Amino acid sequence: MAVTIDDFKKLDLRVARILEAEKVEGADKLYKLKVTLGLEERQLVAGIAQHYPLEELVGKQIIIVANLEPAVIRGVESQGMLLAATSEGKVILATMDKQTDPGSKLT
Repeated sequence: MAVTIDDFKKLDLRVARILEAEKVEGADKLYKLKVTLGLEERQLVAGIAQHYPLEELVGKQIIIVANLEPAVIRGVESQGMLLAATSEGKVILATMDKQTDPGSKLT
């Protein structure tokens, strides 16, 4: 399905820095992440626990969809979605290759 440029412009893709990461109680695949977007902090729930150890996540710069409607996942509110790829059964986070200010908008 093709999207128009106007559809794409509706997405608010931003750089976020992971401040904290912890397991979601009772869920083997889910982490609860506290991220900063510069002027605000958010909580995300992400199904990456089987692919990334907790200690590897703090400080990592990721790309998130910042204007996604909040959702409750396993009783935990998620205020956005991180972007990742799947390759050969592994999940790889979409990250920045150079230090970037949290909250920077992708264009």
